[in-house]
Amino acid sequence: MNKKYFVFAVLSLVFVSFISCNNSDKTKETIITGKATLLVDESIFPIVEDQQAVFETQYDAKLILEKKSEAEIINSLLNDSIKIAVLPRKLSAAEVKAFANKKITPKQTVFAKDAVVFITSKVSNDSLISLEDVVSFMKGKEVKGIKGLVFDNPNSSTVRLLSEKAGVNVAPQKNVYSFATNMEVIKYVAKNEGMIGVVGIDWLLQPPLAMQSTVDNVRMMSLKADEKLGYVYPTQFTIGKGFYPLARHLHIINCQGYSGLGMGFASFLGGERGQRIVLKSGLVPVRYPSRNIVTRKKVLNDNK
Repeated sequence: MNKKYFVFAVLSLVFVSFISCNNSDKTKETIITGKATLLVDESIFPIVEDQQAVFETQYDAKLILEKKSEAEIINSLLNDSIKIAVLPRKLSAAEVKAFANKKITPKQTVFAKDAVVFITSKVSNDSLISLEDVVSFMKGKEVKGIKGLVFDNPNSSTVRLLSEKAGVNVAPQKNVYSFATNMEVIKYVAKNEGMIGVVGIDWLLQPPLAMQSTVDNVRMMSLKADEKLGYVYPTQFTIGKGFYPLARHLHIINCQGYSGLGMGFASFLGGERGQRIVLKSGLVPVRYPSRNIVTRKKVLNDNK
């Protein structure tokens, strides 16, 4: 073999091997196979965990879920340290513009509707609360029936939503407390009568088994934000119809830019199987799963 040709062949092989190694993660990942990490808003973690479990049993894929606050997730997306996230809102116009400046077009898929709810101890006699009273309390005024407000995290989606609805920033102050997770809020409220917690409804509908007894010691409150509607209790019906004032849409944000697990999981969430999981969880699917009804012309008598 010509010496020059031999050297060229060896260099070509090394170059191809180098390129293959750099692209190995991407080539191994498809929409239904491979491995990917997702950041999930802590307030909606249970429903995403349920979806992950079924998705992984159906496909040869591994989804690593990490719980974070909404602000942390947005920062990670903008810094390109993560490519897939699940949030209880879509990206803002400013955030979309920031991605556009980096030549990135995020794919945003809505797959469910949930709610931020107020909870109180089971021993409390009062199960009604108004947004007006909550706002007054956050402004430092005394409100009958509210000894304190307890939030999950200063950077959470629940704090952001309530701040927007109330028109006042939620900040740690006298009798306004912040923990780290929704479960910590539920634990505290269950043991302290008169304290009002603010959490994502999914943690009450699908708590970890070890926390079920704690969840049983709190109750969701009916919320009034509109005189015409009055007090509205958070249910699938009131959330789905838009009657409950603190309802919100859940989105999966995919910034991968190629046909990977972000696309596959988004399709699963919005598909028949994913929507059925949402429905059974107690949340509201964006499209209701179909039902096949089989009719028979002849009725068989099995007792004969």
